[in-house]
Amino acid sequence: MRSACGVAALIIGLTGCATSPPADTVACSEPRPELCTMEYAPACAVLASRARKEFASPCTACADENTVGYVAGPCAGE
Repeated sequence: MRSACGVAALIIGLTGCATSPPADTVACSEPRPELCTMEYAPACAVLASRARKEFASPCTACADENTVGYVAGPCAGE
């Protein structure tokens, strides 16, 4: 289940959450992708736990049910 703070922060730019996502975070939409092309365009996913995880593309990031949004490009320090 996604955290209310993380989802609200992505949708309305809520401040006051322990860790706010970057301003350029793109929220994943429903329905989630079931198939993705094999393109490599790194995306840094923001997970419901507020952790970050790098995926091969925005499509593969949003296909993961734990992802609430992503930032284009690799995760910093990865």
